[in-house]
Amino acid sequence: MNYRSRKISVQAPAKINLYLKVLSRRSDGYHDLETWMQKLDLYDYIVLELFPGSGVECSCNDASIPVDETNLAVRAAKAFLERSKKGQGSGAIITLQKNIPVAAGLGGGSSDAGAVLRGLNALFELEFSEKQLVELARPLGADVPFFATGHDAVLARGVGDIMYPVDSVKNCFFVLVNPDFFVSTAWVFQNLSLTSLMKNSKLSCFQMHKAASLSLADMHNDLEQVTSAKHPEIEKIKKSLLMAGASQVMMSGSGATVFGVFPDSEKLLRSDLERIVGELRQEYGEKVFLSRACTGASPSGKAPGFDPGIRRFESCRPSHH
Repeated sequence: MNYRSRKISVQAPAKINLYLKVLSRRSDGYHDLETWMQKLDLYDYIVLELFPGSGVECSCNDASIPVDETNLAVRAAKAFLERSKKGQGSGAIITLQKNIPVAAGLGGGSSDAGAVLRGLNALFELEFSEKQLVELARPLGADVPFFATGHDAVLARGVGDIMYPVDSVKNCFFVLVNPDFFVSTAWVFQNLSLTSLMKNSKLSCFQMHKAASLSLADMHNDLEQVTSAKHPEIEKIKKSLLMAGASQVMMSGSGATVFGVFPDSEKLLRSDLERIVGELRQEYGEKVFLSRACTGASPSGKAPGFDPGIRRFESCRPSHH
């Protein structure tokens, strides 16, 4: 194997949940969900490099991020290399640039893990099918299967591993506000009272497995009541976004990131949105982002100061068909 050419850069996109319903607790401790997930053009950047030998090494630009086996990206690489026949005799070096806030309801760690699976699969000439990558991803965590696929948006059931691809949300921007405190997903689910939740899905498309009836007007998140009860800041951010002109606001995942939907219209220019972001940063800190839905196009440019000498980029949607 020519190891000098065994290097790839992969983008790991953030996601938001536009709809999240908790149906029941499972015997394995997870919960059965119905969720509508959308990838965004806010990315972590990962460089994967193979070397002759074994093991997984990881480094990160954020000193607060662990680089041992508690990092999902490391666990993903080990799981891939243990299963791979083409990867026998190879180890992997992961260089991770974090941009997505941690423990924020945006799927950053899960996305890093999914990107590692996709990147290694590309380096080993697509050894595994997408279905096999999802099987590798499933034990790593509930959101990882979504990020192991090339789908930009899905309706998902189970623990997020039964997926129906849908079109990306168009004609809008998302302003994300992360109030810079961590929320434990496990704590949120432990404190969720299933008896208080609406039993029937508001989204008829979950019964029909059709995307035609999807609407942002149906946005809903069962977990929001738990997180916002402990952190009143959630409701405050929602009000700030509505006052700034958002058409809808909601917390993503288990929190604490809140997003507002802003229409892409002639009345609201990008400069207006950047001004709104600036004002929100003054109130809530630096972790305020202007984002759009991933639509399969690779973003222009690369992360500031990040030039790993890459061989090729992989966008939200894989380059192979």
